Amino acid sequence: MNPLDQFTDQPYLNLETFRRNGAGMKTPVWFVQQGEKLYVRTIADSGKVKRIRNISRINISPCRVDGEPIGNWSAARGREVQSTSTFEESINRLFDLKYGDRYREVTRKSAGSGSKYTVLEIVFN
Repeated sequence: MNPLDQFTDQPYLNLETFRRNGAGMKTPVWFVQQGEKLYVRTIADSGKVKRIRNISRINISPCRVDGEPIGNWSAARGREVQSTSTFEESINRLFDLKYGDRYREVTRKSAGSGSKYTVLEIVFN
């Protein structure tokens, strides 16, 4: 079975990143798929981004909004994408198609807050 199959039509994934001391930190996030990769859009200076910069090994599982896993945990690798505006537009379009008004509302609110966003790329081992 392809590890991506369990993420089809799921709105959330639980992203487990690791602190330098090895402790896992789990966070439910929105995600999109493009080809064999998953993408997460998040605040650039968030803990999960900092942890992935230090340790690219992650675990992911489809989950409910509260983070409760509803599938199997899969080992993967995460990295922050140093993206072009064309790439960001393409990822934003995917999020907009998947989440619609909810995504547009979050994007509108975050634009007013001055927060900088980044994209995390997830690939399976």
